[in-house]
Amino acid sequence: MNRRSFLQAGVLAAGALRPAAPAAAQPQAAPLRNRICLFTDHLDDSGFTYAEVAAHLAQLGISGPDLTVRSGGLVPPERASEELPKAVAAFRERGLAVPMLTTHLTAASDPAARAILAAMRTLGIRHYKLGYYHYDDPARWRTRLEAVRREVEGLVRLGREFGVTAGLHNHAGASVGGAIWDGWELLQPLDAQGVGFYYDPAQATIEGGNHGWKLGFHRVSERLKMVAIKDFVWEKTGGEWRTRWVPLGEGMVRWPEFFRMLAQVPFDGPLSLHIEYDPGGATKAARLENSLAAATRDLKFLRGQIDAAFPKG
Repeated sequence: MNRRSFLQAGVLAAGALRPAAPAAAQPQAAPLRNRICLFTDHLDDSGFTYAEVAAHLAQLGISGPDLTVRSGGLVPPERASEELPKAVAAFRERGLAVPMLTTHLTAASDPAARAILAAMRTLGIRHYKLGYYHYDDPARWRTRLEAVRREVEGLVRLGREFGVTAGLHNHAGASVGGAIWDGWELLQPLDAQGVGFYYDPAQATIEGGNHGWKLGFHRVSERLKMVAIKDFVWEKTGGEWRTRWVPLGEGMVRWPEFFRMLAQVPFDGPLSLHIEYDPGGATKAARLENSLAAATRDLKFLRGQIDAAFPKG
């Protein structure tokens, strides 16, 4: 892709991810392959600057970052008002949009919540991932969901003020939403414009095995806001079965089936590619080189899957 085509694709992607316009003026979503972003989590702990991460992503021909604005992330949440504009400027200087943020926000009372969402509106960022809510006692799931719903509802009200949309990630384990049915139970009464699902087929496969992940996808597809892309295997370690993250296509996620299903539902949000496995590298330069190789490899696989399921883009 030449620079002019790349910049045009970035503009299209940014347009598709703006706050929702009235139905008559709603822009057509950019092709799905032009809505891929890279989760920056694997770069957070290596001392990279915004400019260095932006230069890294620009080599990949993607729309931009799934930018971490959380404790230990690229952007410190307590300084979001000051730092988020700097980060976005660094990416835009490379012709990249910022399609979404990953946050730890779980309540509107979080001191960083208003500053982050206000900066999103100013910078034209529409989507953000919520933080995680956990079960202490699965037998009291209903009570827990009611309490969590009150917290999410507060963030939805705040988000409405700034025209942004939250996504609940179906993280496997004791997280609220990990079973998917409980995420639906949680969000169903809430404003669908303000909050929806950040669907992760790998996490859904961990919890949903052979068929449950598909049922879960169809249950939440009408409120699908974002999609996480990663792969895993089960392996026995120390006498216990555990999950291990692997490059795309080497794991258990049924990618052709997933993308065929995705092609059948309305979806105009970002795809966030996660490098969850360790790319390696003992030095900052080596880690960046290895991260580039890992992202390039996974992007090739991902684009192939998209092209097979979306032959017209």
